[in-house]
Amino acid sequence: MAVDVKKYDLDRENTWCPGCGNFAIMEVFKNTLADMGFSPHEVLVVAGIGQAGKMPQHFRVNTMHVLHGRLLPVATGASLADHRLKVIAVGGDGDGYAEGGNHLIHAARRNIDVTYLVHNNMIYGLTKGQASPTSGLGARTPTTPGGNPLAGLNPIQLVLGLNTGFVARAYAGDKKQLGKILEKAIQKQGFAFIDILQPCPSFNKINTFKWFNDRVYDINEEGHDPGNLVEAFRAAGEWGERIPTGIFYEEKEERPGFREALLGSLDRPLVEEELNPLAIKEIMEEHL
Repeated sequence: MAVDVKKYDLDRENTWCPGCGNFAIMEVFKNTLADMGFSPHEVLVVAGIGQAGKMPQHFRVNTMHVLHGRLLPVATGASLADHRLKVIAVGGDGDGYAEGGNHLIHAARRNIDVTYLVHNNMIYGLTKGQASPTSGLGARTPTTPGGNPLAGLNPIQLVLGLNTGFVARAYAGDKKQLGKILEKAIQKQGFAFIDILQPCPSFNKINTFKWFNDRVYDINEEGHDPGNLVEAFRAAGEWGERIPTGIFYEEKEERPGFREALLGSLDRPLVEEELNPLAIKEIMEEHL
């Protein structure tokens, strides 16, 4: 049963730049949680460093704001400790694909029960526009004044190669599609990944709303089968005049998540289990 989205309201100043795609993403995020029947106390948002990481500061929800790029290890611990919480990780492309790139690989490989939203504006927005791993070839930024010498990372292909059970790309300019994808990702048991394209009006003058609007299309509406991994890889390689969005891959059969594989079946959440302290002194003496 849906809950009143006003339960998520929080009266706090928002310092995002006018026109930032974060506003649309946050609106869809709150509405989706409310429509799915989650109350704020049932959700934990683990946030990274960056403008995207500020998102849970602007609505009422359990949140942990962690070190740059380290949100997925914290989300893993929270998911293991109390599986009753719906754990959602939120960060930007710099946070997730640069500082946090190694953690992304292992979170996906372990199939942790976390939904991961990456706000991808192809720039470091909080620290004034440096090139990020997804910045395009030739992009001129404070750290690449002569033009970015590297082609942008393709996060969809990367995550598809990690046996991830749910892989999608959304666009902040299509709130309806974003809401549908987000709902399916939250329902997914195990690791669910969404790369969300969005403009940065202050520092990325190339990838604007108009630039995206002229290029993005929904692969599912064009008949893509999200159960076909080979076709998902092919679609993920497309970037340029046409940019695919939608659900690239969704595994057909559920498989055990990291909690089940590591802890097995527990009668209650790990956080409520009785502490069984080890005889630390005896163990240390044994190995001295």
